[in-house]
Amino acid sequence: MDIGLLGALDVRENGVSIAPTAPKPRQVLALLALRADRMVPVPALVEELWAGAPPRSARTTLQTYVLQLREHIAAALRTGSGLGDAAAPSAKDVLTTLPGGYLLASGGGGSDIREFERLRELGCRAMDDEDFAGASRTLRQALDLWTGPPFADVHTGAHLAMEARRLEESRLCALDQRIEADLRLGRHRELLAELTVLTSRYRSHENLHAQFMLALYRSGRRGEALHVYQRLRTLLVRELGLEPSARLRRLQQSILTATAEDPGGPGHDGDPAVPSPGGGLARVP
Repeated sequence: MDIGLLGALDVRENGVSIAPTAPKPRQVLALLALRADRMVPVPALVEELWAGAPPRSARTTLQTYVLQLREHIAAALRTGSGLGDAAAPSAKDVLTTLPGGYLLASGGGGSDIREFERLRELGCRAMDDEDFAGASRTLRQALDLWTGPPFADVHTGAHLAMEARRLEESRLCALDQRIEADLRLGRHRELLAELTVLTSRYRSHENLHAQFMLALYRSGRRGEALHVYQRLRTLLVRELGLEPSARLRRLQQSILTATAEDPGGPGHDGDPAVPSPGGGLARVP
């Protein structure tokens, strides 16, 4: 079974989609696929579907949704399995009823969430080892698995919504680390367009703004780098009553006090060092 949840729901058995079109069965499948190879308790499924106000027939209705999913699975299993009848799994083998819940067996297939988390961990480990080229490459592969928001075409209840928030935070962390790796590799000009979009989308995210300031400064655009700081400060003060962090203020001061004769910004021997978004001194080799 191949499971895709980082975008539209895409769960396939033998290359055939087993995703139903009806909203609530899709919701059940999404939660089962998210926790593939682990039992999902009936109360969790009921809470996901009916948000703490289930109908009296909730368990019976859930059983109906499970039967519908098994029909889709059975149809997929009949398509090109290439196995003899004795060896072929049944729909009940794939979507199993257990005491207290249900389990969707992946059969060793792929999951984009699991692959993302594996690559993200490898990329962060490469950052810790200062292998910035490896970190950038691996984190980019992890981020390329995303085709949209998690469960993009599924109605989300409490469990899926919470998981979507966790995944989005994990994606943002991977993105932040990949940009940091690219800055360490001297790719500041290549990052400008991406950071323009990201700082517009995440208007109060300090680290992305720090990375944008550094990329602008290293590209000889000191005035624009200072404008990014001022725009962020205005937003934080007006909407949250907060000043930018001490680290971001230090970055602004380093840019302010840099010599005007430094059109390329820090990045060459002898240039003033500017604190990197990660906290150390950032120079481009």
